[in-house]
Amino acid sequence: MPADAELPMMKKIDRTPVRWLMLALTAASLCIGALAPVHVAEAQEQQRYQRRSILDFFLGRRYLDDGPQAPDAPQPRRQQQQRKRPPAQKAVVNTRTAPPVRPPVQEEPVVQKLGDAKKILIVGDFLASGLGNGLTAAFETSPGVVVEARGNVSSGLVRDDYYDWPEQLPKMIDELKPAMVVVMIGANDRQQMMTDTAKEKFRTDGWFTEYTSRVLSFGKEVTDRKIPLLWVGLPAFESDQMTADAVQMNQLYRNQVESIGGEFVDIWDGFVDENGNYIVTGSDVNGQQVRLRTSDGINLTQAGRRKIAFYVEKPARRLLGTQASPDLVRLDESNLPGLGLPANPVEHTVPISLSDPNLDGGAELLGARPPPTALTRSPRDLLVEQGEMTPAPPGRVDDYRLPAAKTPAEVSVK
Repeated sequence: MPADAELPMMKKIDRTPVRWLMLALTAASLCIGALAPVHVAEAQEQQRYQRRSILDFFLGRRYLDDGPQAPDAPQPRRQQQQRKRPPAQKAVVNTRTAPPVRPPVQEEPVVQKLGDAKKILIVGDFLASGLGNGLTAAFETSPGVVVEARGNVSSGLVRDDYYDWPEQLPKMIDELKPAMVVVMIGANDRQQMMTDTAKEKFRTDGWFTEYTSRVLSFGKEVTDRKIPLLWVGLPAFESDQMTADAVQMNQLYRNQVESIGGEFVDIWDGFVDENGNYIVTGSDVNGQQVRLRTSDGINLTQAGRRKIAFYVEKPARRLLGTQASPDLVRLDESNLPGLGLPANPVEHTVPISLSDPNLDGGAELLGARPPPTALTRSPRDLLVEQGEMTPAPPGRVDDYRLPAAKTPAEVSVK
């Protein structure tokens, strides 16, 4: 067969596979077109709910329904449905767990002092100033007592060139006319003393001789005026040397004050322990453990001042008497108690004879009533009035009656 004769047959054979291939491609494209929307929708749904990565967080990309957007891309507005708010519910307080409601603290009314209230004059150094604060609190509710604290912090009986107490005390007494003078001094006197002739060093015999004279003269400024004098002793201090000096000076104060008719108030036991040692904390006036002394070992806290006043309060109230009572009031025309008298006493007056039994409350004894009327006579009436005695019950020991004779029927029954 010639070569050109085979050519048409080969063309026929080659066209058939091409036709089948074109048909297969057409069918495949139709299938892909039908399934494409489903896969695209799934891809979009997955991209819609794609989680943010750590890079998205730092780069600031935001994911919306259409996929990630740039940080500055405008966000589409969404119409949000307004949710109905639930009705407000009343707050329920659990009384078991909730803290109790405390009533507001009511401040105590300030007690007004009377115009004729007695005055307590307090003089001395910084300890006397603290005593003034404590004694003011002690007599706060006593309208008949006024506390006048005139202490000078750095004063004493040694440095009269700094503050001259013998000169100032008479002026204070003439000005205030106190009913009592309280002295607490000496904590600043542990130093050299200038006399008319020489300089006396502390703890020497010459120093104690001059100091005793000054204490005696200072106390007489009060007792010579017939004013009660209370001299308060020194407390213990943190320094052992100061404590030893305080013991010696307290003995001097006691001897001199009692010799001129004054009273020495010993506060030593309130600021030491059972062994006599200095303490920082101790019992207050209510028996509670509190801090009594400051960090310097010399000064007193507010509780310590009140404790010193506790020792002074007892003799002060004894000397002042009823004037120191917290129940003391002053009666005048504005607060007189009502007597309940009638406006016109003549209308309520009824004449009565002096011989009228009703003058002393009636003609009968107190509680007397007429005897009740008896319908039958009692055994007493029969015995007293008629001499008749009620017969004793049958069978009793005083029943002397003979037994009754038995009837024939009773005998036959036996």
